[in-house]
Amino acid sequence: MSGTRGKTEGPFASLGRNGLRAVSGDIEAMSIREEIEERESRWLSPHACLSSRSRGREREEKPDPIRTCFMRDRDRIIHCKSFRRLKHKTQVFLAPEGDHYRTRLTHTLEVSQISRTIARALRLNEDLTEAVALGHDLGHTPFGHMGEEAFKDLVVPPFRHNQQSLRVVEKLEYGGKGLNLTWEVRDGILHHTGDGRPSTLEGRIVRIADRIAYVNHDLDDALRAGIIEARDLPSSTREVLGTHHAARINTLVTDLVRASEGSGDIRQGEEVARAMDELRDFLFQRVYIGSVAKREEDKAIGVLRLLFNHYVRHPQEMPEEFKEGGDPLEMRVIDYIAGMTDRYALRRYQELFLPDVWRTL
Repeated sequence: MSGTRGKTEGPFASLGRNGLRAVSGDIEAMSIREEIEERESRWLSPHACLSSRSRGREREEKPDPIRTCFMRDRDRIIHCKSFRRLKHKTQVFLAPEGDHYRTRLTHTLEVSQISRTIARALRLNEDLTEAVALGHDLGHTPFGHMGEEAFKDLVVPPFRHNQQSLRVVEKLEYGGKGLNLTWEVRDGILHHTGDGRPSTLEGRIVRIADRIAYVNHDLDDALRAGIIEARDLPSSTREVLGTHHAARINTLVTDLVRASEGSGDIRQGEEVARAMDELRDFLFQRVYIGSVAKREEDKAIGVLRLLFNHYVRHPQEMPEEFKEGGDPLEMRVIDYIAGMTDRYALRRYQELFLPDVWRTL
C-alpha cells in the first residue's frame, strides 16, 4: 500500500467521516481498511492471500472504509438467512434429544475456530479463512448427508452440498441476488470437499479443518450416545492422537502447523494423517453406516423425496422466489427443500401427507 505517514497514531486517534483517521500531521489520510491492508502486507506470510490483492467480486463494489473485502464476506455470511438455519440442521444425529449433540451450525463454528488457529500460526489471512469456514456448509440439506443422498440422482449433474453452498451465496441469498462474495471465498467454499482443491492456502486450511472437526466431534457425540466406547477406538487414535477430545484436536492442529510451515502448502505429517484416516474409517464402520444413529435414515430420505415429488407436481405451492426462473423446475424445487431445516421439512411433510385427525389424536 502507498501512503507516507508523518506520525504514529495512538489508540485514541479520532475517526473522521467515511472511516478516515483524523490525525494531525498525516501527509495522506488512510482509511481503517487501508491500515489493515498495510499491516497484512507487512505481517502476513509471502504465501498468504492479501485482502488488497483479491481477484474481486462478480459485481464491483465501492470498498468499505473500515472492513477489508474478506471481512465483509464474513459478515455477509453470518447475517444471511442460510447461516441462521444451520442451527436446526442435522450433523450426524437426527433430531437428537440431548442438548449437547452437534448441529450443522456448531460444526461450522468449530471448523471456523480450528481454521483461524491454524491460519494465525502460519501467518495466513485469518479473515479469508474464517469467511470460507463459515460459508462452507450453507448448502447442506435437512438431515445432513441423508438429504444429499436423497437428492443426488434427481438432477444433472448430481446434487452435491459444496456446489449447493456456492449456489446459495451466488444466487439464492438476498432475494436472488446472492451475496456477491469475493472470488477467493467462493473458490474455498466450492472446493472444501470433492472436486479439485482450493486455490488459496486459506481455503486449503478449511478443507482439512473440516475433517479435523467432524472426525473429532462425531466421535465425541458417538461416545456420548453410547454407540461406541473409548476402548473400541483404533490403538493409533490413543497412541498418536491422544486419549480425549481436546488432546486429539491439539495434536492434529499442532501437527498441521508444523508440517505446513515453510512448505508453501497445507498438509499433515504422515503418522498423524494415517492415524486420522484410521479413525475416520472406524467412524464410517461403526457410526456413519448402520448404527443406531442412522436407523431413521431411510425415513428421512423418504420424507425429502416425497416433498420433491409433491412440489414438482405443484410448484405453485412454493414461495414466490422458487416458482419461476431460468433454472429447471427440478432444480428450483431442490433449492427450496435443501434450504429447509429438519423441523420445517417434517412440518411440511405432516401438513401435506398426514390427515389432520391423525395429528390431533
